[in-house]
Amino acid sequence: MSDFLNVATSLTGRRWVGPGIELERAAEAMAQTTALPAPVCTVLARRGVDPSEAQSFLEPTLRDLLPDPRGLKDMERAAARVLAALDKGQRVAIFADYDVDGATSATQLIDWFRFFQRDVTLYIPDRIDEGYGPNIPAMEGLAADHDLIICVDCGTLSHEPIATANAKGAEVIVLDHHLGGETLPPALAVVNPNRQDEADAPGYLCAAGVVFLLLVELGRRLREAGRPGPDLIAMLDLVALGTVADVAPLIEANRAFVRQGLKIMARRTRPGLVALGDVSRMNEAPKPYHLGFLLGPRVNAGGRIGKADLGARLLASTDAHEARAIADRLDELNTERREIESQVRDAALAQAENRGLDAPLVWAAGEGWHPGVVGIVASRLKEATNRPAVVIGFDGDDGKGSGRSVSGVDLGASIQRLAADGLIEKGGGHKMAAGLSLSRDQLEPAMARLSELLAKQGAGLGGPVDLKLDALLMPGAVTPELIDQIEAAGPFGAGAPGPRFAFPDMVIHFTKRVGTGHLKVSFGDGLSARMDAIAFGAFDSDLGPALEGHNGARFHLAGRLELNSWQGRVTPQLRLEDAAQEGA
Repeated sequence: MSDFLNVATSLTGRRWVGPGIELERAAEAMAQTTALPAPVCTVLARRGVDPSEAQSFLEPTLRDLLPDPRGLKDMERAAARVLAALDKGQRVAIFADYDVDGATSATQLIDWFRFFQRDVTLYIPDRIDEGYGPNIPAMEGLAADHDLIICVDCGTLSHEPIATANAKGAEVIVLDHHLGGETLPPALAVVNPNRQDEADAPGYLCAAGVVFLLLVELGRRLREAGRPGPDLIAMLDLVALGTVADVAPLIEANRAFVRQGLKIMARRTRPGLVALGDVSRMNEAPKPYHLGFLLGPRVNAGGRIGKADLGARLLASTDAHEARAIADRLDELNTERREIESQVRDAALAQAENRGLDAPLVWAAGEGWHPGVVGIVASRLKEATNRPAVVIGFDGDDGKGSGRSVSGVDLGASIQRLAADGLIEKGGGHKMAAGLSLSRDQLEPAMARLSELLAKQGAGLGGPVDLKLDALLMPGAVTPELIDQIEAAGPFGAGAPGPRFAFPDMVIHFTKRVGTGHLKVSFGDGLSARMDAIAFGAFDSDLGPALEGHNGARFHLAGRLELNSWQGRVTPQLRLEDAAQEGA
C-alpha cells in the first residue's frame, strides 16, 4: 500500500494511509446511485453500507435495529420474575458495578420501579475494599433483607456469592455483558449476550443495552396485560451514556441508542445530567465526545477515588439542588483523579520503557498505585504503544490490575484463561478491557504467560499506528451542511472511527497559541478559500513548532471536521491532528 500523499513520516511520526482502490470505487458508485456528497459516500462505503441501504443507515431507528429481547437466553424468565416482584410488593436490591455502565444500568431499573412508586435498594461495592462484582458478605447482607437481587454489569462469574444469596432465601438475576465462563452461576436468570452458549446474540451491547432490552420485554408484557408502564424512550440518555463510556462498538442497535439518546439528553430533562453538563462546562448540544470525555469520567470519579455510589445517585436524582451538589463533588473528585493518574502514568511509562515497548504485552506494576486509575493508565500505555497493556497496583502482597487491548486481540478471554489455569487469583472482562487480581509472586509468571497468549493472537506485530485517511478535501467544499451530512453517518466512536480528511498543499495564513500547548490555525488553498483549524496538544510533537514557524512553506493537513459555534455564528473547523510539509 503506497503512502497517502507520499507521507511516509509526518510531523507526528506517522505514515499516512488512504482508502484502497476498492473502497474508492464503492464510494464513486454510491455517489452516482444516491446523489449524496462524495465525502459522505466515502464514509458509508468504509462502513460497508450498500447503496440501497444508504438512506436508512443515515436515519437509524430503534424500530429497525433493536434486537428481539426474547432472542436472549433467560430473558423471559427474568422479565417474569421482575414483574412478580413488582406485583407481590417484594423487596428488590440492585447490585451494580462502580463504573458508568453499572450506574446507567442501575438507574434505568430505579427509574422503572419508581414509575410504580416502588423504591429499590442500590448497592455498589467499594473498588478498593470489595473489588469488582458480587462478593459473599455483600450478597449475604442483601439476601437477608431482600427477596430479589438484580446484578447489573457484573455477576456472570460470581458463582459463590450468588450461591450464598440463594442459601439465604433470595433469588438472583444477572444482567451483564462480560465474557461468560464454561459454567453459569446458580442464578434464576443470566441474561448476557456473551454467554458461551449464546449464538448470534448482540454481543456488542454493554450492560445498559442489556438492561434496556429487559425493560422493552417488560413493557411488552405490561401492554399485553393492559397496564401502563414508564416511557422507555426517556431512558435512552442513560443507554447512550453507558454505551459510549464503556467503549461499546457503535454499530447496529448501539448506533440508534446513541443517536436517539443524544436527542433525549439535549432536552435537559434529567437533573443529574443537566448538573453534570453544567459543571463540565458543556455549552453545546451533546455529542459522543462529551459522553466519553466530559460526562463519563466524572460519573466514574466516585467509583475510582470517592464514594462508589455517587455516580448512580447523581443519575437517579430527581432534585436539581441535590444533583448539583453531587455533580460538584464528582467534578472535584475527577480533578483529584487526574492528578493521581498523572503520577501513576509517568511511573508506569518509565517502567514499561525499561522493560521494552516492543513485546506483545506492555505492562507495569507498582506499590500503592491507586486501583481507581490503573485502567486509565493502561489505556494511555495502549495508545502510546499500539499494544495490549496491563497496569497493576499493589497493596502489600495483593495486586489489582486492569488491562486494555487493541483491535483484533481478545484480552478478556486471555485473562480468563490465566484465572482458569490458577496463574492469577481471578480475572475476566471482554475483548477490549479486563480486570484481574493476583499476588506478588504470581506477577512475573502471569505476565509472561499472558504475553504468550496475546502473541498467538498477533499482538505486538504492528508498529506505530498509521494515520488512516478517508479522502481528500479542499476548504471551499466544506460547509456546515456537509458536516451535518457526514455526522448523519455516525455516531462515531469505538468500532466506528470518525472520518479523517486530508487537505493537500495548503497555505498557512495565521497561527496563534491558545490555552496550554494548543494552536489555532487559519489555512487555505492559496486562492480565495480559507478555513480555521485547532490543534490540541500541538506542541507535544513537531506539529506545533513546524506550523507556527512555517515561513511560507505549504503543508498537507489532516484531521476531522467539526462545527465551531461562536457568538451565534456556526462555521466549519478542522480538528487538526497531523501535518506534513509538502515536498518534504
